[in-house]
Amino acid sequence: MTANSASNVHDSPLREAATELEAAFLTEMLKSAGFGKSRETMGGGAGEDQYASLLVRAQAEQIAKTGGIGLAESLFNALKDKHHDG
Repeated sequence: MTANSASNVHDSPLREAATELEAAFLTEMLKSAGFGKSRETMGGGAGEDQYASLLVRAQAEQIAKTGGIGLAESLFNALKDKHHDG
């Protein structure tokens, strides 16, 4: 195993955590923007609201995994530098 691949093994959980944090942030932003709210006409009630929140979370996770808004990458780089420094 090379030094670079050993570093990647240790960075993987850190990158995953940064991506999860970005997904959580995006979930709240999407909810705040009104995504996942049930429509007034032919609304499905509480059940629809539950599934809508799951859909918003899944969408946020997909956005984060495909590059997102760059928050995960910024967090990853900052935390990686901090971890290697000290």
